Amino acid sequence: MIRKGKAFKRGTLTLLFVILIHCRPFAQPPASFTMATNGKATPIYIDKNDFPGVARAATDLQSDIQRVTSITPALKSASRNEKEIIIVGTIGNSTIIDQLIQSKKINVDDVKGKWESYLIEVIENPLPNVDRALIIAGSDKRGTIYGIYEISKQIGVSPWYWWADVPVVKQSTLEIPSERITDSPTVQYRGIFINDEAPALAGWATEKFGGFNHQFYAHVYELILRLKGNFLWPAMWGRAIYDDDSLSAPLADEYGVVIGTSHHEPMMRAHVEWDRYGKGEWNYETNEPFLKEFWKKGIERMGNNESIITLAMRGDGDMAMSKETNVELLERIVHDQREIINASAGKAKDFPQVWALYKEVQDYYDEGMRVPDDVTLLLCDDNWGNLRKLPELTDAPRKGGYGIYYHFDYVGGPRNYKWLNTSQVSRVWEQMNLAYQYGVEKIWIVNVGDIKPMELPISFFLDMAWDPKKWNPDNLTHFTTQWSEAQFGKEHAEKIASMLTRYTNYNARRKPELLSPETYSLTHYREFEKVVTEYNQLAEEATKLYDVIGVEYKDAFYQLVLFPIQACANLNDLYYTTALNRLYATQGRTATNAMAARVQELFEKDKALTHYHNNILADGKWSHMMDQTHIGYTYWQQPPNNVIPETKQLEIPIAASMGVSIEGSTSWWPNEKTEATLPEFDCFTKQQHYIEIFNRGETHFSYTIKSGKPWVLISQPTKTIQQQERLEVHIDWKKVPAGKHVVPITIQSKGQPAVVVNAVVNNFTNLNPEGFVESNGYVSIEAAHFTKAINSETVEWKVIPEIGKTLSGVSPFPVTAAYQPLKVTSPHLEYDIYIFESGELKINTYLSPTLNFHNEGLRFAISIDDEKPKIINMHEGYSGKLWEKWVADNIIIKTSSHTISNPGKHTVKFWMVDPGIVLQKIVIGTNAPQHSYMAPPESPYIKSTFSNKK
Repeated sequence: MIRKGKAFKRGTLTLLFVILIHCRPFAQPPASFTMATNGKATPIYIDKNDFPGVARAATDLQSDIQRVTSITPALKSASRNEKEIIIVGTIGNSTIIDQLIQSKKINVDDVKGKWESYLIEVIENPLPNVDRALIIAGSDKRGTIYGIYEISKQIGVSPWYWWADVPVVKQSTLEIPSERITDSPTVQYRGIFINDEAPALAGWATEKFGGFNHQFYAHVYELILRLKGNFLWPAMWGRAIYDDDSLSAPLADEYGVVIGTSHHEPMMRAHVEWDRYGKGEWNYETNEPFLKEFWKKGIERMGNNESIITLAMRGDGDMAMSKETNVELLERIVHDQREIINASAGKAKDFPQVWALYKEVQDYYDEGMRVPDDVTLLLCDDNWGNLRKLPELTDAPRKGGYGIYYHFDYVGGPRNYKWLNTSQVSRVWEQMNLAYQYGVEKIWIVNVGDIKPMELPISFFLDMAWDPKKWNPDNLTHFTTQWSEAQFGKEHAEKIASMLTRYTNYNARRKPELLSPETYSLTHYREFEKVVTEYNQLAEEATKLYDVIGVEYKDAFYQLVLFPIQACANLNDLYYTTALNRLYATQGRTATNAMAARVQELFEKDKALTHYHNNILADGKWSHMMDQTHIGYTYWQQPPNNVIPETKQLEIPIAASMGVSIEGSTSWWPNEKTEATLPEFDCFTKQQHYIEIFNRGETHFSYTIKSGKPWVLISQPTKTIQQQERLEVHIDWKKVPAGKHVVPITIQSKGQPAVVVNAVVNNFTNLNPEGFVESNGYVSIEAAHFTKAINSETVEWKVIPEIGKTLSGVSPFPVTAAYQPLKVTSPHLEYDIYIFESGELKINTYLSPTLNFHNEGLRFAISIDDEKPKIINMHEGYSGKLWEKWVADNIIIKTSSHTISNPGKHTVKFWMVDPGIVLQKIVIGTNAPQHSYMAPPESPYIKSTFSNKK
């Protein structure tokens, strides 16, 4: 571990993890290497002939050591008899590194010649009059740079030290263990796409840097490299990295960042450049000469800068090129573009190129269009984090390989999502693991919008791209804990990780821009109320931790944790309160106007949170960064300004008037002529249900309640009502006679019609059920709570934590497993249930919105007991409108019908047929469950007694 001075240094666990994986075993633990102590820092040596980018990164290491110790190490090009030194260099470009190799002081056999590989090692007597040296050697420029930044990370400098104001804990002594470490990436090009960057990032960059110029991009390049990325699609809406500032692209090459242009910007020309310099239409059939000349200048301007060239063509402004899939035309465009590359820059096959199968372009591929083997096929998600296509395992290898273009941010249907992070680490892992396992290793690039506030998923995406095998369902939750520790230290890391996980899980249920007063049910399962309660409790936890966390962490904690949680909790509360206002207005409640006033308060709170983030946080460093509108969407495009939801105001009469409403209904009594009946109470679930008594006038009134049986209990049997009161109804089960009872609850108020609410109470004293027990006509089960998992020799079921809308998911592994013909021993999950009536059952299977990445449709099977399993294609009936519902709801629900001949215990079986399916929940209904967004809450699991629950 790293030894510390006055305080414990974060990063220790990460370093130990790296050491365990990469270092060679020693009989005795070697001594540590001192980087700084007693007011002195070990000097850093770098060959003056090494790459400028390596020299620049070495100055970052110099600054990082100063940040930690307040001591600035010397940066030199030759040794002057120091006892201990740090030697940084690239194999073949550093004389001193090459000398150490030749003299067999270091062995680089496992590094040399590899892509972006590095060695970190402490050696004895490296040079005359030098006792020890810390060696950071790279196989190439970026290999050395990554080695440098690995040391920076381990001494406690977060890659987000500038972009998220993560503090560096001061230390008087830094010692690094002398174990040998080597590392190199799996995915060759790993990057981010700055996109949809207005108004937030654009406003900020303009104010702080004068625009998207080289001063801005210097911070972007450094961040990418510190995260061990190497690739950038730069900001492109109204912006052009080459044209806006001639220094930006050459600076990327100096840093070591590969520049490309996005999926619809061919030949190193930005979209806006056609507006600036183009002639005629963006149409190759009618304007070929001008387009060729336009593209030629893009390739010539690229020069020797390390780049990936986007090929082909889409319509102007990220639109389809035409309504028809004109394969012949697009093949000719690609051929001509490669001829331009040959004529302007050398052989086309010597320059990395990519064809992005984005949106309608995939149709060209499906219709048979192909590009030369050296061109990378950039496969894409659906803009919502679901992969659309993957290579077949039987496909011949391609020289250009395959890539993935992924999204954490998007502008388009069914609705933009740009404001805050909605991408679960677990979902990103599950989809990108599919990509990796199916051979996608050339390029991983992700749309990150404004960069902030996507710090967590960006970190995970690039970390996984470096080593896709590092994370799996068994250790996936550790990532967020390790990341939290790297930003905030060990003391609060687990709490912060829990907060970040819950925040993204809550946001993944439905993206903030898609929220409305109608999203969650107001009346069934207390759904909307529970959602808001969970978020408000999370906000309270985050606020309490903010109050006690060290002052040095407050700015980072606010932007990474507190603000997104508070803002999203407030937004959910805003829509919940709006829904209450509208419901109350239909019932004539006195509280209607109070709810309207609270909606206004919550809207103003959103403004206040935004103002603090933009103007006060970190002394205004992040001005404009939260300018993105997020309230008041009416269609896919964002509103120009946040718009408060419409609320209702009532003229309230003076005289009191009693109204009664119940859980499970929007009706109210005595307005309704039918009887009021609460959802059923049963002895296994032991529910509580509520009655609300409300005033429809300004004058208060009093009520009294009488229960028809002493074992039906009401929380407030008598009270004076000014506006309204919720009463909890629960059952004293020890006193309930056997059988089913309908118990009247009579509510009376002087001068008002009495209201009777029926409580249906079912005490199954003659039953001893086992499994998940039916209640109110349904059984609801979380996928992770299977009774039994049946694996095979080649397939194993695994729980993917935190991937579901309400808990986790279960999926068969490996994801490359073959189709499974159904037989008794086939891989399946079993769920024991207990049903009270025989007859037809409907099973709703809730699945992650995985797309049909192999064209045929992904299949699973469902059965009850020993019936023949029913094979279901989860993509049957697929259409654009259905896809919009899947991604908006973040779930696919497939329904099947089954029949049981007798009540009692039964077993529902979920069978694997195809890999890649993630099961989240199963709901079995003898009656259709009441409408809700997230499905009914999980049913109780009974073992041998009524009190045991899973």
